[in-house]
Amino acid sequence: MFSEPPRLLQLSPVDHVAVATQNLPAGSVTHEGQELLIRQPVRAGHKVALLPIAAGTPILKYGQPFAIASRDILAGEHVHTHNVRVMGPEDCQQLAKPNSASSSHDRSTSPTTHVENEMTFAGIRRPDGRVATRNYVAVIGTVNCSSTVVRKIVRAISQDLLNQYENVDGVIPLVHSGGCAMEFGGTDHRQLARILGGYARHPNIGAYLLVGLGCETGQGSFLIEQEGLVQLRRSGEVQQSAPPLLVNIQEAGGVRRTIERALAALKELLPEANKCQRESIPASELVMGLKCGGSDGFSGLTANPALGVASDLLISQGGTALLAETPEIFGGEHLLASRSIDSEVSQKLLDKVAWWRAYAAKFGTTLDGNPSFGNKEGGLTTIVEKSLGAITKGGASPLVDVLDYAERVRHRGLNFMDSPGYDPASVTGLIASGAHVVCFTTGRGSCFGSKPAPTLKISTNTSLFERLSEEMDFDAGRVLSGASISQTGQNLLRKVLKVASGEKTCSEQQGFGDDEFFPWTPGPVL
Repeated sequence: MFSEPPRLLQLSPVDHVAVATQNLPAGSVTHEGQELLIRQPVRAGHKVALLPIAAGTPILKYGQPFAIASRDILAGEHVHTHNVRVMGPEDCQQLAKPNSASSSHDRSTSPTTHVENEMTFAGIRRPDGRVATRNYVAVIGTVNCSSTVVRKIVRAISQDLLNQYENVDGVIPLVHSGGCAMEFGGTDHRQLARILGGYARHPNIGAYLLVGLGCETGQGSFLIEQEGLVQLRRSGEVQQSAPPLLVNIQEAGGVRRTIERALAALKELLPEANKCQRESIPASELVMGLKCGGSDGFSGLTANPALGVASDLLISQGGTALLAETPEIFGGEHLLASRSIDSEVSQKLLDKVAWWRAYAAKFGTTLDGNPSFGNKEGGLTTIVEKSLGAITKGGASPLVDVLDYAERVRHRGLNFMDSPGYDPASVTGLIASGAHVVCFTTGRGSCFGSKPAPTLKISTNTSLFERLSEEMDFDAGRVLSGASISQTGQNLLRKVLKVASGEKTCSEQQGFGDDEFFPWTPGPVL
């Protein structure tokens, strides 16, 4: 039986603000045994000043400064964009120091590996030992010029043919807007090849073929060579490898002949991909991507910290969690840096944030352009406040590595992958890096889905879970009704393991994932 939830939630005893857990009218409320006069109606998820705050004072939430008071704020006032300013570069630079003493995390609380209570899931073991949670065949376009042909190929596959291969989850088109108008062998070219290679190599892809135009910068031959791509096949008990099939439209003799050749190849690839079955796999071999989108004032109170608990539990099993979205740790990067296993990892993280500041400045903007309109409507005021909540998805585990966008995971434990905050681009990078399943927290709502790795969506509040019942997979809003963060996180990890075992997410049931593949390259387009 849950106890009566508080109407105001203070996250740290030193905080200047508390979050309204429900819509509050003007009037008196009791907080921590004291009467507080709410001076105007405050919506759920928004903040209330607990004490007078003088103009120019840093305002604390999560025990960390997230904004500066732009005028004097009375106790009981609504605290939001109308009476605060974002923290300037000098404020953030003071915080962003390796091993900053201001970190609220204690390494002594970091989880340790517990193999005596080993968790498992029903996964797929590939011939080379890799572990999969899904089994797709992919048709991968090397350039936007082949995108329509790739889609035509996939649409031409009959359902009768697919029904013959019950172990195959489907054939997916991986198409994108790039592949040319860039320097051959340059940064963007190599990054795109890394993304496409990450998908081709992904254990959730049982077989694939590449389709290009023929004259593009993003040559299929370059992709195969740089990424060392091979097709793995099993003949009896013997594993064999062969170069992947590459079909170029210009060389094949046009669209019709390309489609015919691709369909003939798929009729050979599907039986190969079908040679698999699920078996018990230790949770230590699972890679879980961590993502938030459409955040609200509850994201950092419920879903994100619950996902942090699930992340820590998976890591305690020897597994891997992959945090991302560099612009959305801005202002809180010192907290992650202080948890790095060494100064090299710490400095690499800070360098990534510095790159994004410079990148934004090239286009005449700043990272303070985030939060979005919907974020602010949900109660988030500044990017630093949003970042402090977003970082809680990473739990309390030490940061073992910082990866470039779509770079393969090298070490088990908590990793950070550099990426934009934009949902499709970030999740594309997480999957290319090796995420088997993506956990996506949201307070405003999202219908996002992905292939070949499924996305599980976690609501920050119960009203959203009920309103978007066909889109949400897990309700973390139960925390606002008295459930503990710890127990909610444990339940969430159990749900993740069920999804890894083949249970379909809401977005999978609705067929999402074919249009959410979005390789990010910083440009320019030449």
